[in-house]
Amino acid sequence: MFKVTILGFDQAYASAITGALDLFALAGVTWQRMSGEAPTPFFDVQIASIKKRPVKCINQIELTSHIAIEEVDETDLLLVPTIGGELITVLNNNRALLAHINKHFSNNADIASNCSGAFLLAEAGVLKNKDATTHWGYADIFSQRYPDINLCSEKMITSDGNIHCSGGGMAWFDLALLLIERYCGHDVATTTAKAHVIDIGRGEQAAYATLRSKKYHQDPDILYVQEWLENNFNNRISINQLPALVNIGARTFNRRFKKATDQTPINYIQTLRIEAAKRFIETTQDSIERIINQVGYEDLSSFTRLFKKHTGLSPSQYAKKFKR
Repeated sequence: MFKVTILGFDQAYASAITGALDLFALAGVTWQRMSGEAPTPFFDVQIASIKKRPVKCINQIELTSHIAIEEVDETDLLLVPTIGGELITVLNNNRALLAHINKHFSNNADIASNCSGAFLLAEAGVLKNKDATTHWGYADIFSQRYPDINLCSEKMITSDGNIHCSGGGMAWFDLALLLIERYCGHDVATTTAKAHVIDIGRGEQAAYATLRSKKYHQDPDILYVQEWLENNFNNRISINQLPALVNIGARTFNRRFKKATDQTPINYIQTLRIEAAKRFIETTQDSIERIINQVGYEDLSSFTRLFKKHTGLSPSQYAKKFKR
């Protein structure tokens, strides 16, 4: 059997611990029982914490650890769950875990993190120069804090060598299914997904993201243009007219806009329009053709390409998933 160790720490998501524990423990079990076959479990799963302390999760549930992490000499997989509490506080309170992450990384165990759990891997140094993902809402702070990591925040899952990361807080089942497939093959992963009525291979998390409008900078001219764009994005806009709004030369304006927002003006406008289109798709019965006109586009095919580039889905696929 493969040995899976789930790190437990205070302020973690309980579901990212217990949910992953269930999926691994029941791989080769639930489907077989439903099919009238003898169960063949593949994983021995344990929750491990510092000195085997109880884990006080963010939802106030207290979990009992099976073993002290200090006593785990070897494991095939070390899984770090989602951080549910205030990020920096939890990181600072769990510095003792970093040595154990490094130990098992050095022993060539698979190391996996869910959502904000990637911050603990980054703090341990095992993500340096590697691909990683985390929740899209933490992408900016992650990139700023760890510039030597190749963050792929649009992806639901990344795998780079023996390091695996998943994006959203509830993406633990995407991660678990990926790892079940890694150890046991596609058939076991598929039957596990079917038994628990969950999708396998959800792809990207870009469709779930919302505009992270950079307004915390200290450039009042660029802030004025951002607010003007938010009120006028559905009209015809010439990029050349924007510098004149604040009496700045074009080259200086473009440089300052990119520095303040991390986007070019054209990319910023596209993002505003895509976000507006997403809201219309979610909340109205308007046709896609009408929606693209409402957000400032005329050509359906070019808008569809742009929408899919930003969200990973076509407008019709997005409507099927998110329309209320």
